[in-house]
Amino acid sequence: MAGPTTAQRGGAERADTPARPPHIGPRGSRLSGRTRLVLAAAGVLLTAAATVWVLYGSSWLRLEQVTITGTDVLARTEVETAAGAPLGAPLVSVDTGAIAGRLRQKLPRVDSVDVVRSWPHGISLKVTERKPVLLVEKGEKFIEVDAKGVRFATVDKAPPHVPLLELAPDRSASLRRFGTDRLVREAVRIAGDLPGKVAGETESVRVTSYDSAVLELTRGRTVMWGSSEEGPVKARVLTALMKASPKAGHFDVSAPTAPAASKS
Repeated sequence: MAGPTTAQRGGAERADTPARPPHIGPRGSRLSGRTRLVLAAAGVLLTAAATVWVLYGSSWLRLEQVTITGTDVLARTEVETAAGAPLGAPLVSVDTGAIAGRLRQKLPRVDSVDVVRSWPHGISLKVTERKPVLLVEKGEKFIEVDAKGVRFATVDKAPPHVPLLELAPDRSASLRRFGTDRLVREAVRIAGDLPGKVAGETESVRVTSYDSAVLELTRGRTVMWGSSEEGPVKARVLTALMKASPKAGHFDVSAPTAPAASKS
């Protein structure tokens, strides 16, 4: 019996071979890529819109609390009032620079302040207050002067361990050249260079000219300091001099290479 012909065998093989998927040409590929790009862009836009809504439109990230640290003299209420933080506003929209500016403008006692967002609902105000290094007597009140020479507050009662500044400038060429404000800055520099123990015992700094400042200490003692130049050196010399002559009543470090101490 004759076998299947070649044509019959080819037909059987074609019947057993699975059908191939239709070939997608370049045009189909381009359409598929565009679709993916559109979907990706839509996803990015939706994510951005959701983020904007969460930050600005929702009630989840609103300013509800103001935390204040670093204050000593200033009361929390006056700091919070001066800051003017917009409670209820979206936290992301709060202008931290404007808050810092208002505090420095309205409260001269504020030397610096760091304003930081505290997610999800707060603002943190870290305040650094000015510290008086000298006092200027004004009637029955006292003006506080900080280490930068800034007169920042007037108080009824003198804070403890802050020396009084006594300006008694003579009509010298020094005064005409430097002026009273310069003499105040020189006195501030001197106060800042005083050794810790001496600073605590200094009752007043008397300035008569640029190169003539005298410290009035407790127990009637005096120190001829001179100008503000070489302040750290004078501080070390004065410390050693007071240790070597504990019963002396007058010390002279105006020329720190030739210091002197005497009973009066």
